[in-house]
Amino acid sequence: MSEWSEDLIPIERVRTLDALFHQRVKRSPGREAYRWFDRQSGSWRSLTWQQTADEVGRWRQALARENLRPGDRVAILLRNCPEWVIFDQAALSLGLVTVPLYTDDRAENAAYILHDAAVKLLVVQEANRWRRLADALGETPGPGRVVLMEGGVRGAGVAAADERVVEVGAWLPAEAPAWEQREAEMDDLATIVYTSGTTGRPKGVMLSHGNILRNVHGGIKLLDVYREDLFLSFLPLSHMLERTGSYYLPIMSGSTVAYARSVGQLAEDMQTIRPTVIIAVPRVFERVYARISEQLRARPAVVRRLFDLTVRIGWAHFEYSQGRRGWHPGLLLLPFLRKRVAKPVLDKLGGRMRAAVSGGAPLPFEVARVFLGLGLPLLQGYGLTETSPIIAVNPLEDNRPESVGMMLRGLEARIGPDDELQVRSPCNMLGYWNNHAATAQVLGPDGWLRTGDQARIDGRHLYITGRIKDILVLSNGEKVPPADMEMAIGLDPLFEQVLVIGEGRSYLTALLVLNADLWSGLAREYALDPERSESLEDPRLLKDMLKRVRDALADFPGYAKIRRATLLLEPWSIENGLMTPTMKIKRNQVGQHYRQAVERMYAMDV
Repeated sequence: MSEWSEDLIPIERVRTLDALFHQRVKRSPGREAYRWFDRQSGSWRSLTWQQTADEVGRWRQALARENLRPGDRVAILLRNCPEWVIFDQAALSLGLVTVPLYTDDRAENAAYILHDAAVKLLVVQEANRWRRLADALGETPGPGRVVLMEGGVRGAGVAAADERVVEVGAWLPAEAPAWEQREAEMDDLATIVYTSGTTGRPKGVMLSHGNILRNVHGGIKLLDVYREDLFLSFLPLSHMLERTGSYYLPIMSGSTVAYARSVGQLAEDMQTIRPTVIIAVPRVFERVYARISEQLRARPAVVRRLFDLTVRIGWAHFEYSQGRRGWHPGLLLLPFLRKRVAKPVLDKLGGRMRAAVSGGAPLPFEVARVFLGLGLPLLQGYGLTETSPIIAVNPLEDNRPESVGMMLRGLEARIGPDDELQVRSPCNMLGYWNNHAATAQVLGPDGWLRTGDQARIDGRHLYITGRIKDILVLSNGEKVPPADMEMAIGLDPLFEQVLVIGEGRSYLTALLVLNADLWSGLAREYALDPERSESLEDPRLLKDMLKRVRDALADFPGYAKIRRATLLLEPWSIENGLMTPTMKIKRNQVGQHYRQAVERMYAMDV
């Protein structure tokens, strides 16, 4: 590890997130800070910390001309790029409160947030996006200033037609003088992050500078991060997991961040950038797992056995390296198996991954076992927007993939009624913006925050066992947690999305969205026309799909039995209102959208 060096900024040295950035520029002015793909030149470019600070100065001066006061809210509607960081730092340095918006969110949701937070200024990527947002705002008061990143004919046309809009090139000064770091308190409000709830309107989580700084510091105490590390950022920066883990944390450690071009180009960017750290949601690893599984099905039996042997020996080595089992002679095969079988897979992820952190949703154990067996250091973590967000993460030296990790130092945890996890820490939110009633429901006067998740604690490791609101109660009183069942079924590459249904019913059913890439081949196997919707109702197909579901649930208790299923092709997405911007399925909305299909599944017994 001689090539890795720590350059951490002590939390005692800074009181705000902009002070953290200011300190990093002083420490590492000439080191690479950010890397991105420039579409105009068709090449990757980068900024040093000092060059980034110079850009922050320009944005800071432009913001200072807008008659904004400390505490005013300003919003960001940009894809991941250096300008996201630059605008955020410029705003924070003036005492402004940043409100991130999801680029994939529906215009109506973004308009609600702009109105609820009384946003004064908005930075937006494209002219068309602002047009849709302006239409959704209607007569509702919106930001008084809109800074448009897009230039050219479209940008100029929108700016000419709307006095609120200005192109960024005309708004920014050519240069700006260096600025003095402001005096501020850790408890000052830094950001309002609206949770993309699966029901009801989003709530604005108020996080202070101190909340986030302490969370970053706690995360680094569990997972060593070095200035030589290269992060690949692809989750939306409007998501608190990405913002804390791939933006503020690399500032504290002095690491470089590269921004992926898009999710569709992620595989190519992995091999080009060759990151050492990524933060992702389980779906990313599940998709790779499903792709590997599908490819193996088409290979000879000897290849499948060799892959299974690699995973089995690799998992044994992982357990041995963690001190949880002894050495045995089979481990001698590992160098050969890693070179012949595992290396081609890991090379597609860049070939030098030091830590891959999964958070935002439960990571299936089988997915973790396969990747750890192949040699990928995959770490599961857990947190909430309301906790800035990290509550726990597995360290490399004590990685228990069936858990969500070790809790941050200084965090208190207890198990309340219904096995609910409750936490108290300096990372807990200040409350919900303009919503005292909602705040009182989750945050007690004694500082304990109700997570809504069921859990158990074993030493310092935390295990999430269910979600209180997601428990299905059958008509016989049996309580069924559907999330684990859905996760197990979803490991089958044929099933893109799964929703288990049964609240108040006598048995369980499921809505299954088939993998569109595999549907044509599957339909041909059954002599069906893939273009006809009636093909999804073919009795032979339904019978075999239910068998696959039963096989996926073979290790589950007796209650986990799906009696009937409806096959679908249209995926649940943000655009059709059936998923949140953080890629969580809106259970109630999906059930309502397909209520006729659900009723048909239960009407078969009548």
